Amino acid sequence: MANSGNSAAASHVGKIRSNNQDSAYAGTHLFVVADGMGGHAGGDVASAITIKHLAEADHPYSTPEDAAQVLHDTLLAANQMLSNTVIEHNELTGMGTTVSGMVRVGDKLAIAHIGDSRIYLLRDGTMSQITHDHTFVQRLVESGRITPEEAAVHPRRSVLMRVLGDVDASPEIDTEVLDTKPGDRWLLCSDGLSGFVNDDKIAAMLRRVTDVTLATDRLIQASLDQGAPDNVTVVLVDIVDEEASSHEPPIMVGSAASPLSFEPPAPKKPPRLPSLLLHPLKATTPDDAHFEPESDEYYQAIIREDRRRVRRRRISWIAFITIAVTAITAGLIGGYQYTQQQYYVGADNGQVTIYQGVQQTIGPISLSQVYQISDVRVVDLPLYRRASVENTINARDLEDALRIVRMLTDARIR
Repeated sequence: MANSGNSAAASHVGKIRSNNQDSAYAGTHLFVVADGMGGHAGGDVASAITIKHLAEADHPYSTPEDAAQVLHDTLLAANQMLSNTVIEHNELTGMGTTVSGMVRVGDKLAIAHIGDSRIYLLRDGTMSQITHDHTFVQRLVESGRITPEEAAVHPRRSVLMRVLGDVDASPEIDTEVLDTKPGDRWLLCSDGLSGFVNDDKIAAMLRRVTDVTLATDRLIQASLDQGAPDNVTVVLVDIVDEEASSHEPPIMVGSAASPLSFEPPAPKKPPRLPSLLLHPLKATTPDDAHFEPESDEYYQAIIREDRRRVRRRRISWIAFITIAVTAITAGLIGGYQYTQQQYYVGADNGQVTIYQGVQQTIGPISLSQVYQISDVRVVDLPLYRRASVENTINARDLEDALRIVRMLTDARIR
């Protein structure tokens, strides 16, 4: 973690990953987060190269539009640098990185974004997501095919449709200029935070913790509390009057803070049992993010696959419900048949009566009914026999019930 005046930045490798493929920069004017992809081979290299190159854009601008254009052009230049690096190091083929960055120009912010890292704004206590995820599942959400809740657990949630890297010579980069004002709090983060800590919890921490360094630490800890299956990186910026702002030397965190290395890291030891017990749902390595061309053919192919998955799931649920209903129905029928093999002796309108069933009800349904009314009146029985009949006498079977009635007949007071 590091602090730069009214901003702070932190990056953590997480509890599962063997190396940190995230990088971030917090400077005087520029703030940016990058999340590398490409596995051990090059995710860290991609994010580090990009952040180190972007840091050169941290200087004053005459207009926010100029800043947005410089960010756009600098990202395209970084994209070319990544391609050239792959030419020199074939083992890095397929590496790439997401980037979400902003430059402050007076009361404006120039924003540039590609991938699924995010920028949030907390203003007057309300947090909103500023950037738009360039992911396959986000397209499904926008087309109304799935809900945001389904997107969070979708098997294709790691598929990125736009990134910097050697995969696209001219990637489309989102840029925009937004207003900002004193009191605003801007959060830039990798999906190691947004993918495992929900927006409501993030917003609550941003509202509650005013110190930028402490707030950044709390956000990182929130991801660790969820098992931190991915690297997590956070940059937090508080907007104050320029006259009141202070700036320390610019800072880099994550893989950009270390010298570039093209050697894969040593494998990380698997998590210990206590960690798995504390985080049974989160402490598993998620699928590595990967890039797929943003083509309609690929999109339609995955849509068809998604439909098949939904159809299989629906068929499985129907089969499960059918089996469950059948089992419950069979159990009810079997249970009812068992009750109808039971008998007891009681009273009905003052007469000794044999009942078929058991002395219970299910709601308004009685599980017994009159089987036979004898000609013996209850009042004709001795007091102790009368009490037994009124309290009912259980029988082993019908033959036993008939025997009881015969005994009561013989016991009548003449």
